[in-house]
Amino acid sequence: MEMNISVSGTGNCNLLQKTKDSIDELRFWTWSDLLVALKHYQDSPRTATSSGILEKCLDSLVGRLAMASEVTPCASTSSPDSSGLRISVNTSTQSSNKGLFRATWWFEDLSALSPNLIEMLVKSMVSRGYNHVIVSGFLFYYQKSKFYTASSDEKREVLEIVIDMLYTLDPSSISCKSLFGVLRPVLRSNISKSCRNKLESMIGSQLHQATIDNLLIPSYGRSYLYDVNLVLRFLKAFLREGGSEVSPIRMKKVASLIDLYITEVAPDRCLKSSKFSALVMVLPDSARDSWDELYHAMDIYLEVHTGLSEEEKMKICGGLNYKKLSSEACMHLSQNTKFPSTSAVQALISQQWKLKNLLEGMHNAKQYTDFTGKEDRGREQVVVYNEKLRAQLQGMQWRVMELEKVCKKMQNQMAKIMKAKVLTHSNARPLPRLCS
Repeated sequence: MEMNISVSGTGNCNLLQKTKDSIDELRFWTWSDLLVALKHYQDSPRTATSSGILEKCLDSLVGRLAMASEVTPCASTSSPDSSGLRISVNTSTQSSNKGLFRATWWFEDLSALSPNLIEMLVKSMVSRGYNHVIVSGFLFYYQKSKFYTASSDEKREVLEIVIDMLYTLDPSSISCKSLFGVLRPVLRSNISKSCRNKLESMIGSQLHQATIDNLLIPSYGRSYLYDVNLVLRFLKAFLREGGSEVSPIRMKKVASLIDLYITEVAPDRCLKSSKFSALVMVLPDSARDSWDELYHAMDIYLEVHTGLSEEEKMKICGGLNYKKLSSEACMHLSQNTKFPSTSAVQALISQQWKLKNLLEGMHNAKQYTDFTGKEDRGREQVVVYNEKLRAQLQGMQWRVMELEKVCKKMQNQMAKIMKAKVLTHSNARPLPRLCS
């Protein structure tokens, strides 16, 4: 490939010129011929790149792949056919599996190429507007196929190329489940920090599609069971990627997922209170309609970590929204000695606030039903509406009675606690004075 005119002395024996002349006829090459050429050139990329041969082979290859939805290969790379391709006839009886094969038949053939060639190939496909879903599928396939026989250094190179190329694609075209599949080997390899950040960013942007099993990632080389720091980085990427435009539905999905995760990691005796608090407070308050699940997780954590100081307990409970706790959770909290005493007070205040708002709402509803009942008794629609309001009013009355019972019980419980503290203080004996 380096036999130029200065070496051979005559243009007739110039192998490079003869090769270039042959490349001009690429449109007549079979699929197998293109693959053989690419595999050969990847062993001497510098010469192939300088001569432009590699780019022309890749360009021809991608041009044929662009017809993947209409054209399928007649056989694999060992096929002796002249064109290597055949037209696929679409009929109403074709299954989705055949459609998938038309789009992915080339995966196995191209998985033999080097990571550098794959990078060039994907960039060319993206520039031509190739389907990002299929490109991402090929990259995941390539990573898995290469890992069977690759060394640790080769695995690292493959991972970095795959992640870099995935990062250039439309995020909606990438499978969240497959990203977690790439994450597992990444955690055990020494890839660059920039690639690791890209992968975490891609996962974070699709965190609403993740499952609790995806997040329960072992903490390699650390004392605690699960990699809480990694999940915190996912959450920060989720908030950063979405910014203020994160949809409420996605936010609530992530909040429900994280509540489950916090409950799972709470029993870990090695989990520091600062990390637990970070998990509780990382999402905005608007992400949750109810805080019962988080209260349950806190209860588990405080039960396992009995040696926490009062200050550490206060920090953990500092993010708790008492107004979004159910009456049952507040009642349980008022009797829960694992929590700081101020938490019980906050729970009582919250229930009293709910009771006050409910009484006001009930009063307004009653006034409205009385007024409309006098003025519009002749209208059928108003009567129906009034009946609904009266039913709602009855439900509110029942709710008031329940809240009054809860508040009364909580007040009695608080009185008992305060009385016990006073008795303990009054029964304490003073220390004997030392003789002079």
